[in-house]
Amino acid sequence: MARPRPASLADIARAAGVSAQTVSRVANGSDSVRPETAAKVREAMRALGYRPSFAGRSLKQGRYRTVGLAMFNNITATGNMFRLDGITRTATEAGCALTLIEMDCTDHATLTSTAERLSALPVDGMIFNLTRPAGDFLDFKPLAGLPVVIITNLEHPLCPTVDNDQLGCSHTIVDHLLDLGHRTVFHVAGKEESIASRLREQGWREALVARGVEPPPLLRGDWSGMSGYEAGAHLAAIPECTAIYASNDAMALGVVDALNDAGRRVPEDVSVVGVDDSLATVLPHDRITSLRFDNRAVGRWAFEHAMAEAAPQGDTPAHCLMPGTLIQRESVAPPAR
Repeated sequence: MARPRPASLADIARAAGVSAQTVSRVANGSDSVRPETAAKVREAMRALGYRPSFAGRSLKQGRYRTVGLAMFNNITATGNMFRLDGITRTATEAGCALTLIEMDCTDHATLTSTAERLSALPVDGMIFNLTRPAGDFLDFKPLAGLPVVIITNLEHPLCPTVDNDQLGCSHTIVDHLLDLGHRTVFHVAGKEESIASRLREQGWREALVARGVEPPPLLRGDWSGMSGYEAGAHLAAIPECTAIYASNDAMALGVVDALNDAGRRVPEDVSVVGVDDSLATVLPHDRITSLRFDNRAVGRWAFEHAMAEAAPQGDTPAHCLMPGTLIQRESVAPPAR
């Protein structure tokens, strides 16, 4: 059975007793139509199931009011979910929509191929949530008329960039632990291919060296609590280990469990700090000191700049690194004397 023909502007105009031009004005949100007339037109639209032509309205206004978002791997990761929430909330407030695609870095996706894929869709700008390195990062050139914002700690010569301050995050944590009297800080890093993990590791080394401390051997996890437990079991056997910085809260929790199982108390014997402050929503009593990032603010900044007019040629693109906040709980204390 054939689907019924969609209602047209002419159909609505006949039902409401007005001109097709008046219907067009109401459909496009114009305030030049008298309220009582506009109400009559909207009632006819509801009765006939009329939907304004997205393509036609976009041609008339010159914009789709839609931003394309490319998530590079694992949309459900804690930080990515909050960034996505920040982007969608801002889009909703602006009366805009979001077109989402996921790019799998194992397929060697580049920024150029991602831009080409999104440019075939009705979007006014693009956001790339870059969690892993892209081979063409410095060579990438956005398409004319389609602003691109990249969520990354790295500066780009042509595109605005924004992210959490991953280097600063590590400096804050290491300085806090050293200021309490710990002689060094051991680090459980995340996945090696992760940009955030690499930068946190770099910041950890820099912060120790800046205080005249030789960094101890690095342990690497995979962001999971089990990998944190394995690292914690190894560190529990090192008497001089009194402070541990894990690159996320899941690994920090695993470290704490391993230390407790080995008979080393937290924080009396060993202090533990994590990153992302993600456990409060899943644990009734979160005791892990953690560095909290405002990923919703990152998403908001990215959306606003993706919908803004492109900066004049020759201007340096905006680069924003948002600092985190250390949330102090019961997993940290001065070292035992």
